[in-house]
Amino acid sequence: MKKKNSPTTYSEIIALLIELKFKYPSSNMGRHLATALDDYNDIWGVTDKEMLFALNKYKANMEMDVPHETGEEELQRIIEDGLNLSYSLDEPNLDGE
Repeated sequence: MKKKNSPTTYSEIIALLIELKFKYPSSNMGRHLATALDDYNDIWGVTDKEMLFALNKYKANMEMDVPHETGEEELQRIIEDGLNLSYSLDEPNLDGE
């Protein structure tokens, strides 16, 4: 006899999709699902547990992909610092040679 999926897992998937909608309103559900399940060739056979895992992994990736706001002045300083790099032959080699 085949074991049925837990209603809790199903509810967690729905709650996670709702959370994604509120956090990322510009992305529709299809985009979230397609991206989260991109590693699966055939989603017809994906269990609820696998889907929940994939959605949680996707959510974690989305949360880590935060745009960093860098001011124009800071960008200019970084560029100038990069252009003014100098290498001195007198500096010791960090490899101990």
